[in-house]
Amino acid sequence: MPQTIGFHGAAETVTGSRHLLTLDGKRILVDCGLFQGPGELKDLNWAPLPFSPSEIDVVIVTHAHTDHIGYLPKLVRDGFNGPIYATPSTTAVSRISLPDSGRLQEEDARYRNKKNLTRHLPALPLYTEGDAYACLKHFKPVRYWEFKNLPGGATFRFLPAGHILGSAFVELYFENGERILMSGDLGRYNRPIIVDPTEVDFAEYLVVESTYGDRLHPKEDPAAVIERIISDAFRTGSCILVPSFAIGRTQELLYILRQLQDANRMPRMPIYVDSPMATSTTLLYHEHTEDHDQDMKLKMTKEHDPLRPANLQFVRDRAQSQAINAQSGPMMIISGSGMCTGGRITHHLLHRLGNPDTIVLFTGYQAEGTLGRKIVDGEPVVRILKEEVPVKARIEKLSSLSAHADQAEILQWLGKFKSPPQKTFIVHGEPQAQGILKEKIEAELGWEAVIPKHGETFAL
Repeated sequence: MPQTIGFHGAAETVTGSRHLLTLDGKRILVDCGLFQGPGELKDLNWAPLPFSPSEIDVVIVTHAHTDHIGYLPKLVRDGFNGPIYATPSTTAVSRISLPDSGRLQEEDARYRNKKNLTRHLPALPLYTEGDAYACLKHFKPVRYWEFKNLPGGATFRFLPAGHILGSAFVELYFENGERILMSGDLGRYNRPIIVDPTEVDFAEYLVVESTYGDRLHPKEDPAAVIERIISDAFRTGSCILVPSFAIGRTQELLYILRQLQDANRMPRMPIYVDSPMATSTTLLYHEHTEDHDQDMKLKMTKEHDPLRPANLQFVRDRAQSQAINAQSGPMMIISGSGMCTGGRITHHLLHRLGNPDTIVLFTGYQAEGTLGRKIVDGEPVVRILKEEVPVKARIEKLSSLSAHADQAEILQWLGKFKSPPQKTFIVHGEPQAQGILKEKIEAELGWEAVIPKHGETFAL
């Protein structure tokens, strides 16, 4: 029976990662994420899967970002009954992020029904908080480097990917000894808090992400950029809004803010982390030291918390979140979601984006069609919760904080291979990024690279 891989998400787009391996009749799904971005992508979350959830034997999760795990509760609700393997850190973060995702979807459905913001009444959540808790019962933690047997005669292990807490490559060995390496999201070298991505020197097949495959991150010093923006905000009494991913980006921001304070490089101002998920995740960074790099391990003591700057307040309660909008600056609000596709940041933008005294600081990738992308691209008016909002705020962008490897870092990591894979599949990127990375891989490394289309299946 042939071995195959099918790409049912993150194919010629950045989100919705779902890769299906079929081995000796057994089905192994690597990642099971939500599509994010414009309506036509989000609609894919509601489309029937091309496979029955009950026919999936195992799910392996690379990390806990929504576009890699956010569909799991629906998969379980619709019939999947097998184990979900993830690193201990990813399992811990998923226990926070998946119920939060279900809760936000329920809140969004209620809000849309109340405001009549839906084409079809009543608006329904894709899944509920209860569905998420039911899904979590299927998680089985697997430590880095530990081999685990799979149906179909395969084995696999997790290797540190250096992307976020708990992120991993999946190195999966077929029964004949050949292997496929699946990068999930590839992290960066020499970043604070977590370890660098593991260098790999061989695999017969490779699945690699390409989010930044067509560009290089700026060489700017992120601390210097944040220092400048905070200085401006303090002088003008501005509110700094930071749309931020709850997992990874928020913690790196807190790390930099603490560094600036310790070096007396920023004035004191209120800092709000307005995200229950980011609040809970930050605590996990203290517990899961297996992901820490050496510098983080040395800095983390009972007397010194590198993730807790002075004047920091974690906001859990929705009423407290709403009350922040009545306050004036100078202050900083770090809130999710990172691409402004939902969550509390949309309400802060609704109230403050039209105010010239607001500074909106984007610190990560903004996928095509998202509200964040529209603001970054300079659209003069954007639509937030069915309201037309003029963009009068000052817009700043800090690309050097990205947790994704850029083109040079991807090629640096690929360059550690001692011989080329038989085939390299390029996923998790927009068409331009994928196309340029494919050209680079073929020209500089001499490898055969393929860009799968959504739903396409290949023999291995």
